[in-house]
Amino acid sequence: MLNDLGLLQPLVTPTVKVHRLFDGYDVDVYAKLDLLQLAGSTKERTANGLIEELLGSAALQPGGMVIESTSGNLGIALARQCVVRGLRFTAVVDENANPLALELMEAYGARVDLVRTPADGNKLAARRRRVSELLATNPGSVTTNQYGSLANPRAHFETTMPEIIAGSGGNLDYLFVATSTTGTLLGCQQYVREHGLKTKIVAVDSVGSVLFGGQEGTRRLPGLGAGILPELAASAEPDLVFQIQEIDMVRGCRRLAHSEGILAGASTGAIVAAMDTLVPNLKAGTRLAFMVHDSGVPYLQSVYNDEWVRSTLNAEPAGDQEPRADLTINTRSNP
Repeated sequence: MLNDLGLLQPLVTPTVKVHRLFDGYDVDVYAKLDLLQLAGSTKERTANGLIEELLGSAALQPGGMVIESTSGNLGIALARQCVVRGLRFTAVVDENANPLALELMEAYGARVDLVRTPADGNKLAARRRRVSELLATNPGSVTTNQYGSLANPRAHFETTMPEIIAGSGGNLDYLFVATSTTGTLLGCQQYVREHGLKTKIVAVDSVGSVLFGGQEGTRRLPGLGAGILPELAASAEPDLVFQIQEIDMVRGCRRLAHSEGILAGASTGAIVAAMDTLVPNLKAGTRLAFMVHDSGVPYLQSVYNDEWVRSTLNAEPAGDQEPRADLTINTRSNP
């Protein structure tokens, strides 16, 4: 059911208990189903918060233009938010972007500006440079700056984390969040600290991402990790950090689909792989929650396509191998 502001505000999505994913372990696991947002991902919350901030400050005028660098989900959400507010939107994307995500943005009326991979291979830096160029040549245009705007984590402080606590009954021991701008993680972290909760925040990142001390490398699945440190990351202090191989993201996605009937994107598959590593070491009665950040539909031709996995990741989609997650334990706490 839509709230009083109709199509502008993000939906309150369910947090549900899942039973089959870790059958055999005495743990309670809850999934936050943000793939049910109108734009298909938790970025609906981010997009709304970013635009509300700009409109409230008068930096963005009615009928104005929004320009943002995006790997997919935020672009879809911004395209939807802009069209229902009468705003114009340009999405700056790179060659790693999901083709279906680009089609979805254009279906909402967005303009897509594709940036070719630079010689140094840093796609995110190239996208951000292009945003600056477009701002300079389009007077009155603004960027939502998902990488540094405090409206990004605020959206998750005010909506995501309270909904997770309400839906799970609280008293969570761990919350698993995939990271890119670190906005979702930071908002949840701030909520935990302000309310004195015992919940440990687990950051799930990609091998090849520079977040949390990672080494830059090739990443082929969008929506997880970063090639340069976003400004928000300076305040992000997760209790645990997992870096996940892309083949394990694929296997995590498929395991979630086959066990719980939840078709999710690559970042959620990474979370499943991280939980696979941690859950066997947890004491009985541990309570966990995880974000289902987005729908798996845009990933049907990649994550869920056997030939794509074999040709792009040089691995078999199915496998009995243990997840090869690298775990970092911050000094604030231990599992």
